[in-house]
Amino acid sequence: MTEFIKPPKTLLRQTGRALMDFNMIHEGDRVLLGLSGGKDSLALLHILNHFQRHAPIKFEFAAMTVDPMAGDFDPSPMIPYLKDLGVEYHYRREAIMDMAKEHMGKPSYCAFCSRIKRGIMYNTARVNNFNVIALAQHLDDLAESFMMSAFHGGQLRTMKANYVIDEGDLRVIRPLVYARERQTREFSISAELPVIPDSCPACFSMPTQRQHFKELLAAEEQSNTTLFKSLLTTMKPLMSEGCPDIPDK
Repeated sequence: MTEFIKPPKTLLRQTGRALMDFNMIHEGDRVLLGLSGGKDSLALLHILNHFQRHAPIKFEFAAMTVDPMAGDFDPSPMIPYLKDLGVEYHYRREAIMDMAKEHMGKPSYCAFCSRIKRGIMYNTARVNNFNVIALAQHLDDLAESFMMSAFHGGQLRTMKANYVIDEGDLRVIRPLVYARERQTREFSISAELPVIPDSCPACFSMPTQRQHFKELLAAEEQSNTTLFKSLLTTMKPLMSEGCPDIPDK
């Protein structure tokens, strides 16, 4: 029988601090988790369940997956997994790769796919009366976005921890902004979470700026063990409401 697994204390402590620091979840919120089937979103699924049971405020949460129908990427095993856990689940299939080929003049599929997925999530949230979207980007993602923006965009920007979208009817939160990628990876392995390999051909067809900065930061961290602590201090003012957000990877 599939059951929820208690995440490690360190991961819970960091997530709890982020939830409080950025006032992410309010009494009575209905939270819709974007579940790709990757290690980060699966970790957040179990973290949200823990806080739903133990937090002093009451909130509801459900999950949704957008299947872009791309290559061998198949997130459909999430359907029976969420059913066994007893979590309300919304599964949407959209031929995003075909849409990208039809409407784009250059192969920047990732940005196009992310934008379409986000629109589907917003629509699903509105139709089902959710007021909060939870995404699973972590501190490594924020640091990479910050570096990309500074090096290539000439701006000091990163992903925000909690913000209201332009339409004003939904909030987007990122509860893992204090957590490291290695923590979600270790949790997914130790808990044997059913991670879905990301095999989208568009994502792996060419080296990306994000991968370049991931490797650059990893190399720097080897000689500077407080690198991400320093980067978090630098980025924290940019993570708050009022600063422009950077789209997903």
